[in-house]
Amino acid sequence: MATVYLALDVRLDRTVALKVMHRSLAEDPAFVRRFIGEAKSVASLSHPNVVHVFDQGTDGDVVYLSMEYVPGRTLRDILNERGRLPAREALEILIPVLAALGAAHQAGMVHRDVKPENVLMTADGRVKVVDFGLARAIEATNQTRTGMMIGTIGYMSPEQVTTGRADVRTDVYAAGIMLFELLTGQPPYEGETPMSVAYRHVHDTVPAPSSLNPEVPPVVDALVAHATAREPDARPGDATAMLVEAVEAHRQLPRLTGPGVPHTGARYSMPGTGPHASSVPHAPSGAHAPSGPLPAPTAQLPSGAHTSPAAGHLPGPRTGPHSGAQPTGPAHGGYGPQPASQPGGYGPQPASQPGVPGSPGMTVAMPQVPHGGAAAPNPTMIQPRAETPAEHPSGRRRGFRPSWIIVALAVVMVAAIGLTGWYVSRPRYVTVPADLVGRPVSLVESKLTAGGLKVKVAQGRHDDKTEEGMVLSLDPVGGQEVEAGTTVTLVPSLGAKLVVVPKVAGMSADDARAAVAKAGLTVGTVRRLANPDVPRNTVIRTSPLVGEKLKEGTKVSIYVSAGLTMPDVAKMPKDQAAAFLQEQGFQVQVNEVDDDAEPCTVIAQSPKANAEVDRGAAAMITVARCQSDFWDWWKGDNEAREDQEHQLVPAVMGKNVNDARQELQQLGWKVRVVKLGRGSGVVRFQRPLPNSERPPGSEVILWH
Repeated sequence: MATVYLALDVRLDRTVALKVMHRSLAEDPAFVRRFIGEAKSVASLSHPNVVHVFDQGTDGDVVYLSMEYVPGRTLRDILNERGRLPAREALEILIPVLAALGAAHQAGMVHRDVKPENVLMTADGRVKVVDFGLARAIEATNQTRTGMMIGTIGYMSPEQVTTGRADVRTDVYAAGIMLFELLTGQPPYEGETPMSVAYRHVHDTVPAPSSLNPEVPPVVDALVAHATAREPDARPGDATAMLVEAVEAHRQLPRLTGPGVPHTGARYSMPGTGPHASSVPHAPSGAHAPSGPLPAPTAQLPSGAHTSPAAGHLPGPRTGPHSGAQPTGPAHGGYGPQPASQPGGYGPQPASQPGVPGSPGMTVAMPQVPHGGAAAPNPTMIQPRAETPAEHPSGRRRGFRPSWIIVALAVVMVAAIGLTGWYVSRPRYVTVPADLVGRPVSLVESKLTAGGLKVKVAQGRHDDKTEEGMVLSLDPVGGQEVEAGTTVTLVPSLGAKLVVVPKVAGMSADDARAAVAKAGLTVGTVRRLANPDVPRNTVIRTSPLVGEKLKEGTKVSIYVSAGLTMPDVAKMPKDQAAAFLQEQGFQVQVNEVDDDAEPCTVIAQSPKANAEVDRGAAAMITVARCQSDFWDWWKGDNEAREDQEHQLVPAVMGKNVNDARQELQQLGWKVRVVKLGRGSGVVRFQRPLPNSERPPGSEVILWH
């Protein structure tokens, strides 16, 4: 997204890392906002383990950051060189990283892209966290746009993969994955595609590092397991909480001694110890911190680019070559290796114009003070004395007679002076740029200020079509010609207005409709669901669920309870039907009648099957009489079938309904399946009863 150059701040005479956005991305408001957000995020942090941002500005289409230059290597370089690190050394690297993340979390920011490539290691043992370009305010994480995942797939937490949202516990998860890689030399998950790696982050548990490196002690295994828990609530609350655990684990480890300990050239600075433990960045000898606000530092841009007055730089284009800004290689995260010498090649100092000691912001060469002497505080400038007119030899001055030439010259001079005064004092007009609506507010402010206009940011306004932080309108409008110094009022977008889905569970359908409409949402479909635990005609839930934030006017579906559904017990044996209905909460009444149907079986029911009823409602079943008449019926029916071949009905109650159906059909029986309510999938009743005799091919009814 950007190229990092090694540059020289010519005002403060210091080497800086200059991060310049790619021109192809500078037209994308989302990238510009993310780029500028890096400056705002990191500039608000003051921590020795965070790379400092000195300045941010624009120069035409160039958007840049001026940052602290950190000579050294990335943690990825060290891993590539050594493979894996001892547990104590790994913790000594992780602890400063957690200290930096903890400071960011306390400031209300989430890094979102913690990985070895974003950790710099200096030769003197300092650890620096870089690239807060993906950082977002914690308060804004719940409004992350759907369908977007920001981060590196190998270090993304399960909630980042599934929802795209992140909080401080997301950084904790990534730090745990990075610790695993430091201990084992490889990430916990690898796959042929990014999606396969993301799938494992969501569904697998990170293995113990000791499973790949037996030298990892249990206390470090426990730290990795706690930090990489799949559920965010099961992890440390933030990086500071994980820092406490890491320091305690480090305290319990033996010191690295003996000839087998690898030499790294320097140990790593722990928070609160060492020469770099102060919260103030280490300054070179003799440097003094200014008491007031720092002037905007001037950074050397590539290819002879110049800066604008709005960014706090020189008001005109610079002269001379600018070859001091050298792009660094991506292998070092864009911040460059240890420099062998001070970068040069910035070109000669432009010569001063006659009578002009120097331009504002430029260094002017002064004469050297002789050794042992002192420069005068107020040097005296000696000018040649004007010669007086020579007197006439006679002692009288020559006379001078006015003429028409002198008069004409005087008139011309007066006219010239008048015209010059008018030209200087006349108002200067500029044109308000016409392409600023829909672009980031900070970028628009810079462009207007660079064009000689003043800027006022008015109260923001919600807009469904314009992202938050973009300009909705300008007054005066773009393309209008105005006097230089005119104030242009910007109205920023607050994004789409979000409303919360209200709680309507337990309400009637009509009351729920009114509550949803009052919240600024639109009622979608209203569906009825069988639910014995919620009274009939009462709202069960909404979709989306209560508490979710939606754009104003979004449709919300309402689900209403249909109560109990009357089961279908037709042809079921009387005792089984009565017992089942009582179990479902019905008040059962049985009415026996004379009928040609099989005795003791249900021939009618009220309410009808699948009717909506309340729990505790009365249910009447009508059955064929089943007392002494049963023998006559069975005897007559049996005599009618004496000449027919018959077989025993298998017992399938308690089996899976699909398995029971297949078993009966393979034996030649016809099968009818009846669902009782929602259906359990297990056969509860059957008719004919098990082990009763029936002709082959007879119907067997299964209830589940």
